[in-house]
Amino acid sequence: MTLHFQIAPLLALIAGIAILVVPSLLRYIVAAYLIIFGVIGLLNL
Repeated sequence: MTLHFQIAPLLALIAGIAILVVPSLLRYIVAAYLIIFGVIGLLNL
């Protein structure tokens, strides 16, 4: 039995929890999220 995780929902969950805990991190989390998904999209991962 193997577990396959999708990276998008996992990152969204982590970002959401971090924003709830430390709201001032919102802009950094959004920027990191966009950069990560841009790289993933370009590399077709």
